[in-house]
Amino acid sequence: MVRVGVCLSGCGVYDGTEIHEAVLTLLALDRAGAEILCFAPDKAQLHVVDHLKGEVVEGESRNVLVESARIARGQIRPASEVGAADFDALIFPGGYGAAKNLCDFAVRGAEAEPDPEVARIVRETLEAGKPLGAICISPAVLAAVLRGSSRRVELTIGNDLETAEALEAMGVKHVACPVRDVHVDEGNNVVSTPAYMLAGSISEAAEGIEKLVATILQRCGAGMTPAG
Repeated sequence: MVRVGVCLSGCGVYDGTEIHEAVLTLLALDRAGAEILCFAPDKAQLHVVDHLKGEVVEGESRNVLVESARIARGQIRPASEVGAADFDALIFPGGYGAAKNLCDFAVRGAEAEPDPEVARIVRETLEAGKPLGAICISPAVLAAVLRGSSRRVELTIGNDLETAEALEAMGVKHVACPVRDVHVDEGNNVVSTPAYMLAGSISEAAEGIEKLVATILQRCGAGMTPAG
């Protein structure tokens, strides 16, 4: 059985993982018969956002791992205990948490730094040649990890010019992509899709995410040995 790591960043689009994107990813993986390994950094979120008002809640703090456990139904591990040897492929759902908790792209833009444990896992995955999927804004995490390196990865966040320019400034190549499709970087084994960077509905996001999961799993089957 193929095992896929899913890196979460909290619970809720404005300060954590985009829940629709996470659930669509998990559902597509489960329907395909993949084993799922959810993980997240064990640290405080950048901040907490009231999702009804869309405002930061002053004086409140939440833990990324604890909040991510809501989506994973408690079946989740700290990022510090996970490595590329634990899975055959890796997927990052989107949500502002990817740009706030997995890296600080939301604050620093093209000067973003990644969470150290997330960076380690991404580097291990790329070095092992295992498929890596990035949804919505999560390509910013990969860009933060690779900033200053010689590896140039192709990614998409759809067609948002300002975000694309920031990613390009970090050293990745941005490729425009429709919401219902994916972009595949053959050389680096990276698949990305815009999802809610472009999607006007959950069904639009679902089509691209399901295609990303199918592409990732197909690439796992191309001569890979399942993780033990």
